[in-house]
Amino acid sequence: MSTWHRPLPAPAAGPEAPRIAGGWLRFTHVERLVRGGAPEIVPVDRLQKDVLQRLSAPRPTMAGLTWSQPRIMGILNVTPDSFSDGGRHQGVAAAQAQAARMACADIWDVGGESTRPGATEVEIPAEVSRTAPVIAALSGKPISIDTRKAPVAEAALLAGATMVNDVSAGTFDPDILRVTAAHGAPICLMHAQGVPETMQDNPAYGDVLFDVLDALAARIEAARAAGIPRERIIVDPGIGFGKTQAHNLALLRRIGAFHDLGCPILLGASRKRFIGDIGSAPQADDRLPGTLAVTIAAVAQGVQLHRVHDVEEIAQGLALWRAVTGG
Repeated sequence: MSTWHRPLPAPAAGPEAPRIAGGWLRFTHVERLVRGGAPEIVPVDRLQKDVLQRLSAPRPTMAGLTWSQPRIMGILNVTPDSFSDGGRHQGVAAAQAQAARMACADIWDVGGESTRPGATEVEIPAEVSRTAPVIAALSGKPISIDTRKAPVAEAALLAGATMVNDVSAGTFDPDILRVTAAHGAPICLMHAQGVPETMQDNPAYGDVLFDVLDALAARIEAARAAGIPRERIIVDPGIGFGKTQAHNLALLRRIGAFHDLGCPILLGASRKRFIGDIGSAPQADDRLPGTLAVTIAAVAQGVQLHRVHDVEEIAQGLALWRAVTGG
């Protein structure tokens, strides 16, 4: 599309004002964004009914999660080479221990292939052997499988996973959409420009916000064509995946525009390089304060799901944000 809409949170709005995606924020105006044009502030009573419906309709429950408040996805990497925690949680016992440390997460996201910049592809049998036994051993919480590959997703769903999280949005292995549809599972479609091996070499866009929104809209249609209804789709703008610092910041400043896709939004910014560059934290483990700041900024635009490493600390920050703002 050439036009998108970002709902503008209005803390003082009365109960007659619509809620952003049926969540914790109300809005009375939107920022109308036109490719190549100046943004325009528009009151909600001037919106077309279908636009207002996309922006305000409560999002359906997925993987047991409702969206009336921000949700936390705990990162459980069972890889030797992830950028932040590679090698720490390999094997069933280590993964179970880490899951226990992330007990206050709303969902665990299990991944067996690093997709950090420069990472190389993992063979399917190795990825399955890393993830399926861990998923089968976990209980008490919804589980997402973080993979680009249909056979890995299939094995994970059979082992007990309830959702697929695909950083390629079904472009790496299109059959992952069919597998997800066959299991009746939700899927998160993330935008990425290129593949991990080369995605950060020289990322370029005409307009990153419009390009990413348009790309995700197309991937939603591909998923629907494969049999996954919009009611089972989550979208992720893909912070750090084929994007410079300037691209990341442009997406974060207007991340509320992704509500116009009519799906819950996932943000995965935890400990990423741009946080370290801006916050003078070269080591990934030192990027919790910056991660919390980015998370709160996104929550203040109604972003529903937050994929993070530091689950307890982010949960504490969100609890304080809600207490102070009444959010």
